[in-house]
Amino acid sequence: MTYQTALDLLAKRGVAVEQVAEIVHRLQSPYNADLTIEECVESVLAVLGKREVQYTLFTGIALDMLAEQKLLPDPLQSIMENDEALYGADETLALGIVHVYGMIGLTSFGYLDKEKAGIIRALNNNRSHIHVFLDDLVAGLAAAASARIAHKNKNARTYSAASSEENSVS
Repeated sequence: MTYQTALDLLAKRGVAVEQVAEIVHRLQSPYNADLTIEECVESVLAVLGKREVQYTLFTGIALDMLAEQKLLPDPLQSIMENDEALYGADETLALGIVHVYGMIGLTSFGYLDKEKAGIIRALNNNRSHIHVFLDDLVAGLAAAASARIAHKNKNARTYSAASSEENSVS
């Protein structure tokens, strides 16, 4: 039930899974030439299948919606309305999604937070809605889905103790 609620809430706020998958594809295709958008969609859906991810989305999106309705106490209301640069709670919350998949997710999130690719840029620049949390949550979702694909890449180089002994200097 919460899985479908998360999908519905993202759609209500203007985010399609396919838009997130496009960012995932952009991040991973340089390392996996055979990667398809369909695999990226599957990875985004798999990340969304985690309840802790769903709860994180619910929390951040609720705060954005409450800010739009001017229901937050000041100074938080003003901070949200101005998307204050030093307000880091949005990134902190999004990191909860990213950390599910390790350091590669973290570095991808940092890149996306600065680059603001695709739907992330559209959310960040949208002045008719407050998306203080949502743009970072989508970046976290894309980074986690990208890291998930990286961890499963069958073309990744593997290492063993024998190969490191062969390459050691005597």
